[in-house]
Amino acid sequence: MKLSSIRLAFVLLAQLLAPVWSQNSTFHNPVLSGWHSDPSCIQHEGTFYCVISTFITFPGLPIYASKDLLQWKLIGHVWTRESQLPGYSWNTNGQQEGMFAATIRENKGIFYVICEYLGVSGKKPGVLFRTTNPYDETTWSNAVFFDAPKIDPDLFWDDDGKVYVATHSVVIQEFDLATGRTGPAINIWNGTGGVWPEGPHIYKKDGWYYLMIAEGGTATDHAVTIARAKKVTGPYTGYERNPILTNRKTQEFFQTVGHADLFQDTNGKWWGMCLATRSGPQYQSYPMGRETVLFPVTWNKDEWPILAPVRGVMSGWALPAPSREVPGTGPWNVDPDVYDFKSGQPIPRNLIYWRIPRDGAVTATDSGLQLVLARNNLQGAPNGNQNGATRAISFIARRQTHSLFTYSVDLTFAPTANNQEAGVTAFLTQQATIQLGVVQLNNQLTFRFATNGTNSSPTSKTQAVPTAWVGKPIRLQIQMSSINTYTLSAMLASDTKTKIAIGTGRGELLSGGSGSFVGTLVGVYATCNGNGSGLDCPSGTPNAHFQRWRYTGAGQFVSATATVPTVVDMAKSEV
Repeated sequence: MKLSSIRLAFVLLAQLLAPVWSQNSTFHNPVLSGWHSDPSCIQHEGTFYCVISTFITFPGLPIYASKDLLQWKLIGHVWTRESQLPGYSWNTNGQQEGMFAATIRENKGIFYVICEYLGVSGKKPGVLFRTTNPYDETTWSNAVFFDAPKIDPDLFWDDDGKVYVATHSVVIQEFDLATGRTGPAINIWNGTGGVWPEGPHIYKKDGWYYLMIAEGGTATDHAVTIARAKKVTGPYTGYERNPILTNRKTQEFFQTVGHADLFQDTNGKWWGMCLATRSGPQYQSYPMGRETVLFPVTWNKDEWPILAPVRGVMSGWALPAPSREVPGTGPWNVDPDVYDFKSGQPIPRNLIYWRIPRDGAVTATDSGLQLVLARNNLQGAPNGNQNGATRAISFIARRQTHSLFTYSVDLTFAPTANNQEAGVTAFLTQQATIQLGVVQLNNQLTFRFATNGTNSSPTSKTQAVPTAWVGKPIRLQIQMSSINTYTLSAMLASDTKTKIAIGTGRGELLSGGSGSFVGTLVGVYATCNGNGSGLDCPSGTPNAHFQRWRYTGAGQFVSATATVPTVVDMAKSEV
């Protein structure tokens, strides 16, 4: 990058951040961009922590930490070992089952994450994890299991030391942290009449118990409502001005606003985080799914909280000073990926799988990130009726965290039989993908571009790999240079001037449908497309190697027409 471009980037950064930490701060949403749904957040000793939903992706339940509410570091995941939930992941067939909305809370130096895992019959869905050190993901405990009558558990300590769990509809039960034993379920509020009264959180302030929930479903009628009582078990009375937060029936770019959590900074000012979708009222193209947004909250004594409406450009309380002084080794959410893999190197923390991978399926080697070809392709039957689809997908990816971005990897792959394939993909679910693979067809090395969307017919087209490229590393690229179009290209890794645009896919393909709760991942896959038996490809099938993994953001939309630049460490901005 030229020096003038670097200087321009830093000028833009200064312009962006100059007003942010004044008395009346200005900032941009989303603060956790990309698929980060159902946030729950706290502040502890000057650091903010958030957990989000991850459904069947693994590792699950990421913990993000921040000193300034705008820059968020992935410090670890709660669910990192199959032994924490034995038998759960591999027996989950659905695309949007698994880890539903979690709550994070801290009490007496112990961090707790409580969640419900849906989709496995014969097992208790309620799970509770704990640690005294969220910066070391190996310290999260095995799950304490409990019977959860409803989804979206909250965790609340009353002044008398009793602990309660509240779930949707809204039901509250006394809860034993050590054993998972729950007391009788008491219905405390049904909301204001919207469907799916869920995501409850209880707060005690000025002698009142406040119960805040989401209702209206998670689409464009999503809203936040609130009630209060003098006893934790009620009766609760709803606020006459509900909902206290929503963008329903508006023309705003940020839609589906809801599922909020509230917390204070070290100055006693209240803030909230919730999910939102950058879809506009059309609600047709939103490939990053549900993202996390920040808003200020005014909460005076004995009064109801006032939540600032969610917009792309926000004003609020003075924010904490900008800081990246957060412990741990994980990446910052909007930073670029610059990964050159070596043997024995841990897999970068922001790379995730679709369910727990088979042992040895993905390994860092000196030849690159090695993927063992899987018998099922990315569309391996999600209902589990095709050769163990829940375990036989070879795939690893990262969240798409920018409206505009470029992602690329160098592929070294020498297929020895027809239908052996490896490539890159923009992936929502097994029923919604855009992908570009290098595959042997009719004994010829071929590019195969394919799309698969819930609301469209699958498409596929092929073209021969140039003869001069055979046997050489090929760079595969996914680029989004407009708000709604993915362009997938190939080039010789040694000569980017050879770049060929193979195909394009629309953002609508990766929006809603089979993935209404999740968001787009970009990454790599390898498959023998059904050859072999059981879970395995035929003996002797070669592995695929991916090197020089790069992801760089180029901009974020804060409205349907306006973008803000993404400022990154310029030393890492290779593409």
